[in-house]
Amino acid sequence: MSQSHNRMSPRQKMINLMYIVLTAMLALNVSSDVLDGFTQVEDGLARTNTNVAMRNQAVFASLEAASEANPEKAGRWHARALELRERAAEVYSTIDSLKFAIVRKADGSDGDPEKIDNRENLEASSVVMLNPITRRGEKLRQTIDAYRNLVVASLTDSVKRAGIDAVLSTEPRREAGVDALRSWEVVKFENQPVVAAVALLTKLQSDVLYAEGEALSSLLNSVDAGDTRVNSLSAFVIPESRFVMRGSPYEADIVLAAVDSTARPAVWVNGKQLPAGTSHYELPTASSGTFDYSGYLEVPSPDGSVSRHQFSSSYTVIDPTATVSATMMNVLYAGIDNPLDIAVPGVAPSSVSATMTGGALTRTASGWIARPAPGVEKAEITVSIEPSGHSPRRPVATTQFKVRRLPDPAAFIVLSGADGASERYRGERPIPKASLLSSKGLGAAIDDGVLDIDFKVTGFETVFFDSMGNAMPERSDGASFSRRQLESFRRLSRGKRFYISKIKAVGPDGVERTLNPVEVIVN
Repeated sequence: MSQSHNRMSPRQKMINLMYIVLTAMLALNVSSDVLDGFTQVEDGLARTNTNVAMRNQAVFASLEAASEANPEKAGRWHARALELRERAAEVYSTIDSLKFAIVRKADGSDGDPEKIDNRENLEASSVVMLNPITRRGEKLRQTIDAYRNLVVASLTDSVKRAGIDAVLSTEPRREAGVDALRSWEVVKFENQPVVAAVALLTKLQSDVLYAEGEALSSLLNSVDAGDTRVNSLSAFVIPESRFVMRGSPYEADIVLAAVDSTARPAVWVNGKQLPAGTSHYELPTASSGTFDYSGYLEVPSPDGSVSRHQFSSSYTVIDPTATVSATMMNVLYAGIDNPLDIAVPGVAPSSVSATMTGGALTRTASGWIARPAPGVEKAEITVSIEPSGHSPRRPVATTQFKVRRLPDPAAFIVLSGADGASERYRGERPIPKASLLSSKGLGAAIDDGVLDIDFKVTGFETVFFDSMGNAMPERSDGASFSRRQLESFRRLSRGKRFYISKIKAVGPDGVERTLNPVEVIVN
C-alpha cells in the first residue's frame, strides 16, 4: 500500500511540454498548423485523463476494500476519500460545462468540444470566462482554490503538498511587457483561440485528476501508517490496583502486546479459561495478604498453529484504613474553616466521602474543610469509600478531633510603612507622633505563625493622664480614632505615654471578646 499510484508517466510529461510550446507559438501566429497542434494536445490530454481516472478508481477500490475488511482501522480514511472523489467529480464536471459553453459560443448551440469548427475564434473564451456579470472565470478560480485546499489537507508529504500547490496554483501573474499583475482567469482565457481554451481546460482537468490520485494514495497509505512492526509477542497483566481492601474485588486486564485488537487471544488463568472474547479477570478478596496467580494466552497463527504465551502476577489485599490529618493545626477550632486532607490508600479521591458530627464538612478542589459549631468539644469524622461502580459504599475509618475556641487575638495600631505597606504596632517600642496621627485606628489578629485570622475591632478607649495624675478616658469611633483622641495625641510631648484599653473585637466565629490593653509611648 505504500507505493504511489499516481507517478507521472513520460507520455504525460511530453504532453505538458507540448502544451507549453504550442502556447508560446500561439503568441507569434495563429496558423492552421498551430491550431492542429492544439487539437492533437487536446486528444492526448483526453486519453491521459481517461487512464488517470482508471488508476484513481483502482486506488479508491483498494481503500474501499480495506474499509469493508476492517472498518475500525480504515473507515475514516475511506470516508475522506469518498468526500475527495465527490469534490473532484464536481470540479471535473464544472470544467466540462465551461468547455461546452465556449465551443457553443463559437459554433452555435450544436457546438461539440470534440469537433470544433471555428477553432481560431479569439472572442468566445473571453466572452464566456471574463463576463463581469456571470464571472465564470472567477468562480472557476475559487472552485480550484477550494479543491486544492482539500487535497493538500489530505497529504502528509510536504514535497507532494508543495507540488499540488504549484500544479493547481491560481495566483495572479505579471506577463512580459505588463507592469500590473493580472488575474489567473485573465491570463488563461483572454484572447485565446477556442481550441487553445478547450485544451487548457482539459489540461486543468488532468491536474485535478493528478491531485486526486496523489491524495487517494496518501489516504491509502495512512491506513497502515499507525501499525507497528514487531518481532516478539509478550503477555501482560494490568491490574486496576495491586493493593485491594479486604471485601473489595481484585480486577485486572490480561493482554497480549502487539496483537491486533480484532483478533483476541484465548486467556487461561489458574487452569480456567476466561469467557471467549474477553481478557478481564476478577476474583473476590476474603482475607488480607499477598496472592499469586499465573496462566497463558493462546494465539492462532496464519498457518493454523497456536502459540502459547505465559504470564504471572500478584496482588496484595490490605485491611481497610484511612488517613485524616489537619493541614493547619492538630486540633479543630470552632466557628472557622479548618483545612483537612482525607485519603484512602489504593482508592481514587473521587470514590472517597466523609461526614462529620458537631459541625459541617465540605469537599473543595484541594481537599476538605471542617467547620465545628461553637460550643462543641469534640468532632468525629467518618470516612467511607465506594471501591468500584458495582460495590456498595462502606465506612473504613473514624477519627476524633478536639474542638477548641479560638484564642484571643492581639490588638495593634495600624501604621503606614515607608514603602506604603501597612505595619502593626503593638507598643513594643516608642512611636513617632506623626505616625500616630496618620494612623486610621486599631486592628486585631491572630498571626502567631500557625493561625492567620483577622478580627474586627468594634470599639476601645484611650486613657491619658494630666499633670495631677488624673486619668482622662476617651471613646473611639468604632475601630477608628475619634476626633477628641486625635486632639489628645497632638498635645502629647516627647516621652509621654497613654493606654488603649477596653478593646472589643469579633472574630469569624462571631464571638465578641475583650483584648489586652496596649501601652503607647510617644517618641
